[in-house]
Amino acid sequence: MNWTVHQAPPSAAETIREIAHESWHAAYDDFLGASQVDRMIDDWYELDELESSIANAADQAGASFLVAVPSEGGGPASSENAENATAAVGFAHAGVDPDEPETAYLPRLYARPSVWGEGVGTALIARIEADLRSHSERLRLTVLADNEVGVSFYESRGFERVETRPSDLESVDGEGVLEEYIYEKSL
Repeated sequence: MNWTVHQAPPSAAETIREIAHESWHAAYDDFLGASQVDRMIDDWYELDELESSIANAADQAGASFLVAVPSEGGGPASSENAENATAAVGFAHAGVDPDEPETAYLPRLYARPSVWGEGVGTALIARIEADLRSHSERLRLTVLADNEVGVSFYESRGFERVETRPSDLESVDGEGVLEEYIYEKSL
């Protein structure tokens, strides 16, 4: 399957939240627990704030909030499909760090688990890198060390681990400290 990546319209907020819900539960339930994942989705993907983030990214140089949709027949997506927010199967959100303009930060890149391994994340990261290349020298992201899917994805796309630090998230049993990895890649 081929994917078309384009700027998300604010109307995609509900679909983006659904994608986050599916992918977070698939990636994080084992070590964060389903109830904590639900709380985090409620907090970090509140619809009004998500719509605002999408609109702000569209208006800012060096920012992107993208969705990936299936391409029709393996070619370019039809304009109807590209504009259909409910067709999205993945999303990515990135922007330049105002305190460190040579660095862009990727806080969100998720795809529906049903399309993991089918190139959605690769298409999203390629577009993010292309969009940010003229604004920043490198792309930085954080991933929980226990998120094997995320760690494997980013390492296979040329990101290098530059730091390991404790996360402020608690494990499913509330004991122990989770670690998170900081990755970077030159643009």
